[in-house]
Amino acid sequence: MRKYVSISLFCLICFADFLTAQNQPSLLIRCDDIGMNHSVNMAIEQVLQTGMPVSASVMFACPWYQEAVAILKKYDNASVGIHLTLNAEWKFYRWGPVAGINKVPSLVDSLGYFYPTRASLFAARPSPAEVEIELRAQIERAVNSGVKIDYLDYHMGAAVQTEELRQIVEKLADEYQLGIAQYFGEKYSSVTYRAAIDAKTDSLVERVENLQPGEMSLQVIHIGLDTPEMRTLIDVNEFGPKDMSKQRAGELAALLSDDFQRALKKKQVRLVTYRDLIKEIGLKQMSRPVFTY
Repeated sequence: MRKYVSISLFCLICFADFLTAQNQPSLLIRCDDIGMNHSVNMAIEQVLQTGMPVSASVMFACPWYQEAVAILKKYDNASVGIHLTLNAEWKFYRWGPVAGINKVPSLVDSLGYFYPTRASLFAARPSPAEVEIELRAQIERAVNSGVKIDYLDYHMGAAVQTEELRQIVEKLADEYQLGIAQYFGEKYSSVTYRAAIDAKTDSLVERVENLQPGEMSLQVIHIGLDTPEMRTLIDVNEFGPKDMSKQRAGELAALLSDDFQRALKKKQVRLVTYRDLIKEIGLKQMSRPVFTY
């Protein structure tokens, strides 16, 4: 198993050389929670239809992942990742482990669903061995789905909340030869998530305008359509924005906006995906970030 440590000077030099060679800022757009429901799947298809290169993080534990896979297979501009999932945060819409509740009883509540929050999950003292069983089951489902998988990331950060769990994710990435989000030196941002609905486009444009030459930035987007299905969702986490349906539709509108495209062109931003980073930087150059969200 490869040992990951905080970003070393050597790796920083490699990243700097790679970015300098591009002679322009790079932006990686990652759309999270794909496969969560039909609304989110329809939103990612709208994005992919533009031809824009994006990374799509799929929740393979969710009921709608098969539709997501069918959509993603149609588009070469999508780099597909596994949004490793140990939480089910919606009040009336829940999901449980791919491995089955009998194999991972410490990861589920009395109804057999994942806990809604990280706090409730870790208060239940989840077994690291069972976490590995479940994450492996999600990866196996993904790699056997027929869509090419490039990378791993982690829903709500639960899968990497402790050092022991982070080591499990790193071991699995090494075993399956997958990238890990934020292990390529990309600078994290989710500014549109917190922005007011009518300010999401402006926040995304400002993010682009502030990119520096040679910088590689990660912009995480949570998209969806403002539909009856999405309007029923209530996030039980206190930090979750209200009016989630309108919030996600606002992020989608920002991503599809002419203002965003003009800002990219004016700044001469190079859009990249995790597939690009794996090809150009390489899995062996991955390094654990000092800070994560």
